Order: sequence, then C-alpha cells, then structure tokens
Amino acid sequence: MSTAGSSTTAANGAHLSPLTGLPGADRTARIGRVGGVNLNASGVEREEFEVDVLFVGAGAASLASAITLQRLAQAKGQELSILILEKAEDIGYHTLSGAVMDPRAMQELFPDFLEQGCPVESEVTFDCVDVLFAGGGKFRLKGALVPPQFKNHGNYIVSLYKVVRWLKDQAEELGIDIYAGFAASEVLYDGDRVVGVQTRDSGLAKDGSQKGNFEPGMNVKARATVFAEGTRGSLTKGLISKLGLDAGKNPQIWETGIKEIWSIPEERGKQMLGSVIHTALHPLGTRGYGGGWIYGQKDNKLSIGFVVGLDHPDAKLDPHALFVQWKQHPALAELLEGGKIERYGAKTIPGGGYYSLPRTYGDGFMLIGDCAGFVNMARLKGIHLAMKSGMLAAEALIDALAADDTSAGKLKRYEELVEGSWIKAELWGVRNFRQAFAEGFFAGSIDAGLQMITGGRGLKARRGVHPDYQYTERIDKSLLTKPTFDDGLSLDKLTDVYHSGAVHEEDQPSHLVITDPDICVTRCTEEFGNPCQNFCPAAVYEWTERSAKDGVMINASNCVHCKTCDVADPYQVIEWTVPEGGGGPKYIDM
Repeated sequence: MSTAGSSTTAANGAHLSPLTGLPGADRTARIGRVGGVNLNASGVEREEFEVDVLFVGAGAASLASAITLQRLAQAKGQELSILILEKAEDIGYHTLSGAVMDPRAMQELFPDFLEQGCPVESEVTFDCVDVLFAGGGKFRLKGALVPPQFKNHGNYIVSLYKVVRWLKDQAEELGIDIYAGFAASEVLYDGDRVVGVQTRDSGLAKDGSQKGNFEPGMNVKARATVFAEGTRGSLTKGLISKLGLDAGKNPQIWETGIKEIWSIPEERGKQMLGSVIHTALHPLGTRGYGGGWIYGQKDNKLSIGFVVGLDHPDAKLDPHALFVQWKQHPALAELLEGGKIERYGAKTIPGGGYYSLPRTYGDGFMLIGDCAGFVNMARLKGIHLAMKSGMLAAEALIDALAADDTSAGKLKRYEELVEGSWIKAELWGVRNFRQAFAEGFFAGSIDAGLQMITGGRGLKARRGVHPDYQYTERIDKSLLTKPTFDDGLSLDKLTDVYHSGAVHEEDQPSHLVITDPDICVTRCTEEFGNPCQNFCPAAVYEWTERSAKDGVMINASNCVHCKTCDVADPYQVIEWTVPEGGGGPKYIDM
C-alpha cells in the first residue's frame, strides 16, 4: 500500500505528515500504522512506507537538495512527497566541520541568507598561516604571503551544526518531512536498481536476541534515493563496491580531523573574533600531510583542530595524540591559557578530489556531498561544494520525476550539470593537489606550487594514488611518540570523548564489526602492533594482556562516528555500520 503524500490533522488543527508530529514511542507506533507489511526472508514483518524522494542523511547537502527540489516542484505545480532520514537523535548532532564557509552556494540558495537569519559567527576579518617549529618558535605568513587557497576574506566562520539546524527549519516550512533517530542500515535493491533503504532494528541485545522493546526496522521505498550520509557513509561504501561506481577512478584518500571548542578569556576572545589562522609543520614535520586551524567565534569561543592524512606511513599514527602535541606548542598554549574546553569531536574528510569522485548516479539513486567526495582539500573546504552538489542533483531529479524515469540514463543529467558547473572548475584546479603529498611533504609542496601556475596539472597530467592503508609501514619503523596528558590543556581520549556527548545503547550488537578477528591477534600484532588502538580518536579499540588470546576489546559506546577505523585498518577487516538510531555523539554548536 502506498502512502505517498498522505497526511492527517492533529486535534489542534496542525498538519501532520505520516512521519512527524508525535514524539518518542508514539511516533514509532504511528510509523507502524502507515504503509503495507512485508515479510522478508528472515521472517520479520516490516512495515513499508513509500515516498517520491528519500534522502539518507540530514546534512547541508541533503537539506539544500531537498529545498531546491521542493521549490522546483512547486514552481512546476508538481506535488512530491520528500522524506529525509537522519540517524542522529536530533538534526545536527552528527554534523562536524571546522568551519569556514564559502558562501557561494548558500547565496545561490538564499540570496539574502544573512537577512533571513542564517547563523554565522563572524565574517572573516583576518587570515594568516603560522609555520610552527618543534622548538617552540613560529613564523607567520600574512598579507600577500598567505597562499591563495588560505585567503578567506569574504568567507564566514560558522558552526555547521547551527547552519544545518537553520536549513532544517527552512525545509520544514516548505513541507519537507525530516525524521531524526532512524538509521538506514541496508540498501534495498531490485536487481541493480536502488528502490529505497531499510532502517536498523532496535531492541536487539548484544547476542542478537530480541529484547522486550524490539522494533523491526522498516522498508522505506522511493522512486529516487539520494545518499547524503556524509564522510565514508556505510551504505555508500557498499553501493560503490556493488555497482563498481569507482571503476577507472582514483581510490578515495582520507584525512582525520580532530576538533575542540574552547572558551577563552574575554579580552583575548574579542581580539580573535573573525580570525582564521592555519598552521603548518609542527608536530608532523615533513613526514606526513596535515595541519591545524584556529577560528575566532562569537562569545569568546575558539574552534581549534588538527587534520592529518591517513596515508601517513607510521603504524602508530594517532590523530588525537598529534592534536594534543599541537596544543602543547607555545603558540597554542598561550592562546588557550585560562580557557576551558566546551566540546570535542572527530571525523574523516575525503581528500582525493576530482579524480576520486565515483560515478554519482545510477538506477534510482544519486550521491551528493561528502559521501561522494565533494571536498576541496587544498582549501580545506567542502560545505559550499556539498550544498551545490545537492542543488544540482535536485535540478536533474525534478525532470526525471516529471518523466517518471529515474533510470541511470535519465539521472546522468546530474553528472552533466556538475561537469558544467563551478564545482568542476574549482575541483579541476586542484585535481592533483592531495595526491602529490603522497610522495612526501617536500615533493608535494613543490608540485602544489607548480599546480597553481599550470591550472592544477603540476608535474603529471593525472596523479595516481593508493588507498591510505597501503602506505602503512611495519611497526618496527615507527617514529611517532605519545604526549603526556593532564586535566587542562592536554586531555586524554576518554576525557575528550566525554565532551563529545557520545551515547549509545550498551546492550545492542556492536556496530563495529571485525570480519576476521584471527588476523588481529596474529599478523596485525606482529606486523603493525594493532594500530586500531592508536588511530581511533575515541579509545574504542583496547588491547589488554588478554588480547593475545581473546582479541581486541571493542568499546563501541565510545564511538564518535568518525570512520577512521574503517579507512585506516591495514587489513580492511573493520567494518563500520550504523548503531541503533539516535546513538552517537551530540555535536551541539560544533
């Protein structure tokens, strides 16, 4: 039974869509009454719900796309049922970015976005690059010496959480249904055609048995499904593999970014408002790709963070430890003195650029935003690209829906629109940037300079790259060391995780799956020293004296959903899947 476009009216006269209007258990019960019933191969009855367009993920890309689609539909007199599913407990809780926003896409979507109240912390008033030295010194590049990609005048410092919350309000005003707390766990196929998603069961115990509050996930069917899961989306990963969407493309390469929000003394906070400072060199030196940021926000707050490429060769690579060492440099320590931490978070960032973009369309589906890789790593920016990709996807989709044809042949229009847009122009200009640094810091820096002269080409017409995990060297070649921790500036992982607000139902099957545990206690121990205990920024993977026999202890409740483990594991036996809907960090104001 299809319920596309169905609705009801509450006792107070308010309009309610089939998936909104009732909190908690009541709204779950409401979902159970819409749609038909499907008895799948496992014998579990699942409710079915049908919409015209389903968006998986409620970030900036999907919200911009849904808003554009609904506007186009209304202009054409079309009535569409549009649904956005989000795995977080509330919209924005899993949204994390630096963030300095290039306003180009936002201005196209809302020309008067500032007048309409889009939240920004400050327009950028000052930018520079600080080269930090291990001995404690620094050299500042400012004015004409700032590399072009780090010039930020005309951009805005934002909390992406706040921006996404504002976009959510604009979408709901247009009648778009947005539903948080529902984690999409499987792609539904008809042959190779995507027909929707299945949401994750809730109320399962650790052993997989059903508890008293068991609720089976539901099948949400759609004429078109738009994947906007964010970085390293688990469904997107499977979709790319199943349909060979990355054929002929460079493998995607990744960075992990660690972020904290700090409150600092008022006088210093006022001086920093509107400032954008990027840092280079320390603590990575010349052995890896990465750097730091410091952004001055309202209310005497700083957004600070450190990004490191996961193609770093050291088996003891620990992004969180590097972040702590970075904060211990006098330039950071003096800035944070007398302040206190407010929030913590981590996420992976797709850095491969143009040559790592998979095919972004197929029968019944599209990929937009970070899950497709629309990020300019040279500028450390992706919000504007993510939003624009969603807006272009909506332009292609409206024509496909009108023709009742959401085949790959029809949705190819999306790729054509991207190729003719400023997305292509921007990414083409840095098409070889990140790959060049896989050959080392100095080689990458030289080639990056040549790329600015040659329109993005550099020394090679097209640079190849390997998956990040293939660069990891044996443990006996490790040079990285751990910092010392304290209760002030240098917080350990568990203390930082507390500041992420991460909460998961403890009694549920682990959403972190090791597909071959034997490798962990044999080959990985000997060859790489079990790097999961290092690269995870949330202390999820713990090795004890019993681990040689029983294997790694997985503290899944610590997980901040960064996906570093899924990327960096040298044997690719760690699979990140979605936990029960609503679980994870709470990146409020991040």
